[in-house]
Parts: sequence; C-alpha cells; structure tokens
Amino acid sequence: MAGKLQLEWGSVSITGNFRENNEDNCFVDPDGRYFLVADGMGGQSAGEKASQLAIELVSERLNKSLDFSSDDPAKIIPAIDNAVSHANGEIMALGELDPSYHNMGTTIVFVTSVNSTLYIGGVGDSRVYLLRDGKLKQLTKDHSLTQALIEAGTISAEEATTHRYKNVLYRYLGTKEGSNGTEPKRITPQTGDRLMLCSDGVTDGLDDGAISHLLAGEDDPQQAAATLVSAAEAGGSKDNITCVVIHVK
Repeated sequence: MAGKLQLEWGSVSITGNFRENNEDNCFVDPDGRYFLVADGMGGQSAGEKASQLAIELVSERLNKSLDFSSDDPAKIIPAIDNAVSHANGEIMALGELDPSYHNMGTTIVFVTSVNSTLYIGGVGDSRVYLLRDGKLKQLTKDHSLTQALIEAGTISAEEATTHRYKNVLYRYLGTKEGSNGTEPKRITPQTGDRLMLCSDGVTDGLDDGAISHLLAGEDDPQQAAATLVSAAEAGGSKDNITCVVIHVK
C-alpha cells in the first residue's frame, strides 16, 4: 500500500548475453512510494558505480525531502528534481576526483506515488510505459540524438531503431545537462493500469507490440518482469536488461 493507492510490483535485472558486468540498477521502495531504474555507462566498473550512486542518492534524498502526503505539484516536482540534481552533482564530482570513474554516467527513470498521484520522469533513454485499456504509451522522453533527429524530422522512428547514434545521449547524469530537470508527467492511476520501467536492454529486444502483449498477459507483476526480460534477451538484446513492473489494484 502507498497512501490510499494499492500497488503490486516485481523487478528483474540481468547482465544478459553480451556484457561482462551489469551496469543497470533498479530499486523499489519497500512501501511502494517510488520505483527507480538506472542504466550506467563508462566502461570497466564506472557505469555500475554511476547507476548504483544514482539509485542510492536519489532514494536517500526522496526519503528525506519529499512529502509523500502532499498534493501540491509546486512542491513535489522540485523535490524530485532536487533529488536527481543532487545525484548528478555527486556523480560528476566523483568522476573528476577518481580517474577510474572519469566520464562515467547513468540514465535514471522513476515512478513516484505521492498522495494517489503518480509522477513519472527521468533523464537519459531508460523509459517508463503505461498500459491502459489495451493501449501502450511511452510516458518518458528519450534524451538521445536519434530522438532529437526524429523531432527535427530528419529521420523516421523506424530509421532510429538502427541508426548509428541510437545509443548516444545528449543528457544523462554525470554531465551538467543532467541537472536540467526531469519533466515529470502527472497521472491519476486507474485500477488495471500496468506500468513498466526499463533500461534500453528491454527495448533493444522487444518492440511496442511485444511489450504490450507481455504486460497484458501476466497477472503477477514479478512474473511479468521475468517474462519481459527473458523475451528481450531471446529477442536479441545486446545490453544489460532491467525491468520493473507495477500493477495498480
């Protein structure tokens, strides 16, 4: 239970077939107040460190400075942005201090449940999806060069899937642009809603149709997360694969 809102969830994170270590991290608040997925980058153990730091620091700051009973977006959104900005600053600082963490970075996406409203956003190209009434919708925006090219009308969404810049980000944690806000969307959850937070390992191996089908097909969110991760791996994902599934009861 989170406030009056009843949520059930499950999460799975795997290294996958192509990487030596898992640079993804995810975290679910034990009280179901917030859900986080981070996908690190930077080679060796730097990406792993960046995503771990993002999860730890954002969690710590949300616990401390977000009033989960508030119904004032003017207070809630800055508290979320401050948590992410704080993590961004610490990741940048460590990257400058320790040569082994130079140029490390991470994405982050979140679903935060505040007083029966969900706040959803992030930085980078990890994603949050909502399945409602059989329709799948991406709630976050990718901060990737390909997304910028799509918006500029230079390439099509189809071309973006195989574009050579598809994994190049212009905003992530570990750069000064990482503190530019998380653009949270507010949604009023409905019974039967299913949400998925994922690293791009999931979307590398599955298209929207497959995600929609698998999210709809499992009534247990833990089983849904496991099924989605296995299917993405089988679908040829070449990355770490992380998935958190939330059901609104």
